[in-house]
Order: sequence, then C-alpha cells, then structure tokens
Amino acid sequence: MADRTGGKTDPATAGAELAAGSGVAFRLSPVILWLGIVSMATDVSSESVSAILPLYVTGFMGLSTIAYGFIDGLNQGASAIVRIAAGWASDRTGHPKRVAMAGYGLSMLARIGLLFVGGFWSLIGIVAGDRIGKGIRTAPRDALISAEAQPEHLARSFGVHRMLDNIGAAAGPLLAFLVLLLIPNGFGTVFVVSVAFAVIGVAVLVLVVPDRRTPRAAGARTGARHAFRWSQLKEPGLTRLLVTAGLLALLTVGDGFIYLVLQDRDSFAVQWFPLLYVGTNIFYLVLAVPMGRLADRWGRVRVFLGGHLALLACYVLAAAPFGGIGVTAACLMLLGLFYAATDGVLAALSSRLVRPEKVATSIGAAQTVVALCRMAASAGFGILWFAIGASAAMLTAAVVLAAVLAATAMLMGTSRKPAARA
Repeated sequence: MADRTGGKTDPATAGAELAAGSGVAFRLSPVILWLGIVSMATDVSSESVSAILPLYVTGFMGLSTIAYGFIDGLNQGASAIVRIAAGWASDRTGHPKRVAMAGYGLSMLARIGLLFVGGFWSLIGIVAGDRIGKGIRTAPRDALISAEAQPEHLARSFGVHRMLDNIGAAAGPLLAFLVLLLIPNGFGTVFVVSVAFAVIGVAVLVLVVPDRRTPRAAGARTGARHAFRWSQLKEPGLTRLLVTAGLLALLTVGDGFIYLVLQDRDSFAVQWFPLLYVGTNIFYLVLAVPMGRLADRWGRVRVFLGGHLALLACYVLAAAPFGGIGVTAACLMLLGLFYAATDGVLAALSSRLVRPEKVATSIGAAQTVVALCRMAASAGFGILWFAIGASAAMLTAAVVLAAVLAATAMLMGTSRKPAARA
C-alpha cells in the first residue's frame, strides 16, 4: 500500500495503518457530499429501472432465465470494458471530474433510449450503454473521494458517500413500486421517471462539483505518450487483492436472481417485487458508515471478507425450504450488509495500495475484475437455475462460496493482527 510519501503496505494490515485511534476528528469534505448527491440522483434513475428489469424481461417480454442471466451479466460486467481505461485517463489528465462527466452523460443518454426500447436487442444495447457510462464514471469519482477524504477516515468517507448513494438506490425501487401500484404494467412511466433523475444528477455534477486537480501520472507530467499496461499495477498487495476480489465475485449472484428465487418460493404478487430492492438498499445505507468505521478500526480486509460471509448466509436462507416475511427480510438485511462491507471498503483498499498518481487506475482495475467476474457469475447462475432449479442452484453457489472464502482468507493473511503496523 502506498502512503502519501510513496511507501507501501501489505493489504492484510492496510485497514489499520491509519487507525481511528490517531485522534484526528472526522470532517466530511463538501466535495464528497456533492458527489454523494450526484450519486443519489443517478441511483434513483438506475435502480428504478433495475428493480423492474427481472419482471420486465421474464414477465412482460416473456424471456427465459437464461436470457435474463445474459442481460443481468451484461448489467454487471459491461462497465468492465472501460473501467481501467477511465481510471487511467483520470490519472493521466489529473481532472477526474471531466472523465466522470462523460460517464454520467452517457448513462443519461441511455436512459433516454429506454423510452424507445423495441425488443430484446435494443434493450441489450441500452443496458450496455448505461453500464459503460457507469464504468467510465466510477473510478474517477472514487479517486476524487480518495483525494478529498482524510487518510485516517478513508473508509468512513467512502461509507458516507455510499450511504447517500443508497438513499437514491432505495428511493428508485420505491418509486417503481408506487408506479406499478398505481399503473399496472406501467414500465414506460418508470422509464420517464428514470430519465428525469438522470438529468438532475448530471446537472448537479456539472454545475456544483468543483473540478479538483489530482496528482498526475509521471508519464503525463513529462509528456511521454504510452497506453495503459497491466505492469503499471504490479504491486504485490494489489495483485493479491485483485485475485481475492475476482474469486469472490465469481460466486456473487446478481441481486435480481436472489429476488427471483425468493419470489419463486413465496409466490408474492408482482407489484411487491421492487420493494425487495428497497429493503436491501435501506439496510445498505444504514450500515455503510458503520462498516466504514469498523473497517478503519478493525481492518479493511477483515471487513471485506466478513461481508462475503453475510452473502453466504443470504444464499443459505434463500435456498431454505421454508419462507415467509421474516426470512425474506433477513435475506435483504444480509445482502445490504454484504454491500456495506465490501463496496466502499474495496475502493478504500485499492486506493491505498498504490502511489497517489495511480489511485484511479488501481480503483478501476479492482472494479474491472469484480465486474467481469460478476458478469460470468450471472450468466452461469442463469444456466444452473435452468438445469437444476432455483433452490438447488442457490445452495450450490453457497457451498462453493464457502470453500472460496476459506481459500481467500489464507491468501490475504487475515490471521495477522490488523494493528501490527499502526
């Protein structure tokens, strides 16, 4: 891991290098607050659509779980095409806001395209465009957060951003639920709402968020011209983190599949389906800051792996032969805990494993590996469901995830004391 003077630290101790015990009071940068508001509006836009996508594909369009698995995989992984490139461009230019603006703008255009969707292939193109926009914006945005946050409270600052982000992620499905409650099959109305919030997010980013400069890569400062190479990220700690994140992402089933498993078992009414997304995101936003604080104090790697234990428990409950509102609520809580303990924590980990001028590239690399592996996971789970059934497929995923968690815990060396280098 690179500190601000260029030194490196092993990922197993990265979470405690700058412990909260340093006595530095937490202060939230206004830039992080505005970026959180941008993400909030954008997530209202994206999650209102994501909440109806499983039903829209399998119900309204009448496609199979294999087709939905392909679309969900695209939804998870299309952003991987550009994540590293966007992070590299941010590091090269030193203007992460400008790169992020391109991503937010592309997603907004994709939302407008939803108003004219005409079939499976046009939906594929729109989903791909939206996810590529997400891939462009995420690493530069997180690089801005890393640059503006206090090093002693890095994961906590990411947690605040993710909390605001997930207020929007909870509000989006809630709006979709209200629309479907008032207008049966009102998918087009949901698409209009999505466009409106996408425009708001872009407007706040362009008009309010300052164009902060970040450290530029050495080649950019000297005028050298060269493309991104993986060798630029050959840091021992980062390599282990990428391998760990990738292995675990291969066993991360898309949310839509988990919700379809719950709906298949309990057979609740279609209009209630978006509320599953609301529940998960409420738990996420409530737990995001506490998990960030815990990661800064106890160790970011430990919290990251602990989040996957919550995901494992969610799989087991989803595969259980018994159901009911209590079991469904427990699944949503565990899924929200998983995201709270992994999303911002992974960004915080990867941002501290390289030198400051490579932060956006490092974050983009981690997000690329996770996105590609989750894309494969969604496609594979769709086929597995089709072959052996919903509950059996979920139980199989749980067993394999348990084995991979044990292996990755040894790989990351979490047995070492997190405060060893504090």
